[in-house]
This record gives sequence, C-alpha cells and structure tokens, in this order.
Amino acid sequence: MDVALLFVDWLGKPMWMWLAFLAIVLALLVFDLGVLHRDNHEIEVRESLALSSLYISLGLAFGAFVWWQLGAESGMNYLTGFVVEKTLALDNVFVIALIFSFFAVPRKYQHRVLFWGILGVIVLRAIMIGLGATLVSQFSWVLYLFAIFLILTGIKMLWVGEKEPELGNNPVVNFLRRRFNVTDEHHGQAFFVKKPNARNGRMTWFMTPLFLALIMVEIADIVFAVDSVPAIFTITTDPFIVYTSNVFAILGLRALYFALAAMIHRFHYLKPALAIVLIFIGSKIFVADVLDLEKFPAAISLGVTFSIIVAGIVWSLAKTRDKPTTVSGP
Repeated sequence: MDVALLFVDWLGKPMWMWLAFLAIVLALLVFDLGVLHRDNHEIEVRESLALSSLYISLGLAFGAFVWWQLGAESGMNYLTGFVVEKTLALDNVFVIALIFSFFAVPRKYQHRVLFWGILGVIVLRAIMIGLGATLVSQFSWVLYLFAIFLILTGIKMLWVGEKEPELGNNPVVNFLRRRFNVTDEHHGQAFFVKKPNARNGRMTWFMTPLFLALIMVEIADIVFAVDSVPAIFTITTDPFIVYTSNVFAILGLRALYFALAAMIHRFHYLKPALAIVLIFIGSKIFVADVLDLEKFPAAISLGVTFSIIVAGIVWSLAKTRDKPTTVSGP
C-alpha cells in the first residue's frame, strides 16, 4: 500500500484520520460482541454504567485528539456536537423501551437488537450526513432552513409536546405482518426461524418479533436523525466532526440504555431543556449574521449548550426523586 494514500484528503480530512476513527469503532464493536457479550445475559445497571463510562471516556478522548489535530475551535465543535447528540438521543431511549415492551423482547436479548441496530445506525447516519454535507456545500442557504427547522421543532416541543407512539397501529408493523411470515412468539436470539407453514405445511422462513423490534429501532433512529443531523450541521459543517461526534454519542448511549431504561421517568423534565437547546442552536446562525460575525463563537456555544442540559438534568432529578424506579421489558 502506498503510504502517500494515507495523507490524501477525503471530505476535507487526511485519509488516515478516517481510517483511525473506523478502526476504533470496529475494535469497540468486536470487543463488545466478541468479548463482553459472547453469551446472551441480562445486562444489569452496574455493567451498563461501566460500559457506558468506557464509551464516554473514549468519545471524550477522541475529542481531545480532534482538538490536538485540528485546533481548539474544531475540538469545541466536536464536544458540542457530542453533548447535543447524546442528549437528544435520550428520547430515543424512551421509544426503544416502548418497542421492547410492545414486542415483549426478553431482557437478555435486548443487547443483541441494540448491537445490530448500531451497525445500521452507522451506515444510515453516514448516508444522511453525506447528503447533508453535499447540500450544504452546494447551497449554503440550506443551513438557514436547518436552523429554522430546529427553532420550530424546539417551539413545538415546548408548547405542543409529543404523543407517545402507538406501535399497535404502526403502518410498518402492519405492512410486515401482512406481507411476510411473522411468528407470534420469540425463538431465542433468532431473527429468522424455519418452521412449517400453516397454509401448506411446507418448511418456510419466518421473521421473529425480535427482527421486527430491530426494524422499528432502526426506523426510530431515522426519525430522531431528522432532528439531530440538522442540529449538528448548524454547529459545524465539517463532515469529519459531524460524523465522528454522532457515532461516538450513539455508541455510548446504546451502552447506557439498560441503566436509563430503568430510570427514564427521572428525565421527564429534560425535554424543555432539549427544546431550548434546539432553539439556541438554530438561532445561532441568525445571531451571528445580526452581529456581523463570521461564525458564532464555539466556546460560547459549548458553554451555553452544556449549561442548559446540566440544568435540565438537575431539575429533572430533583423533581422526580420520590418516583419509583421502573424496569423496561420482560
């Protein structure tokens, strides 16, 4: 291999930086599935917190690497994106808990769904971010559309709220059950199982509820990416920072799911803080124009975002401290 290829720019960064990032993610996934979870078992809160701490530490360490290689502004943009993406994804945890409950996914198989869901997220986010980066590079005014969308979304979250999804009437679930063979019961960790068809007696492949849960988890991520991808693009348009902060935030949140699912009710009052963050992030581009700034200062952006989120977390924990803990799934 020609070493010079490692220093060729790809999407604005040397190829070796992209390869180093992908190598870290691949190593983490192999370690997660091949070492930590070779057997299916129920993940307890302590294990969830320990694994999440590892992912968060690695995400922050990668942020320090970005700071060192690309400068303070890029480092602060990465950290801002990392914090925003992780916090916005808390809503995703609530939806995933509903999905697991609806499909009665046993707790010892939930990690399997989340793990394979991560692979889908990495690919789907790459596609969405690639499209976003192309649009922004070709049409700079797209950033203003992203900003307006975030402001309106934040206002809607503050004043209208969001309805709990009704999975029983979900068109995707209904379509899959109508068009494909789907079992009513789980078959261990299998996504597909071969069994006699009741109509003709022939051995036929069936989807299991575990696979339907995986599909719904992927769809949920696409829905949440509609908010999170525009949010990170209004922070920075650098594809490397956008993608790496997204992936590290998602990896850490999946690890934290089993702890958060048991105490998601404690973050009930975090949604107003998330709404304010979206409004703030969306308004930055207009504030910069009014003040005749080339860019909104990255340090102020990170400080304000972090302060709003911490305030929301502290307020939520204080207001819900007497509520009982719940556990998601069978």
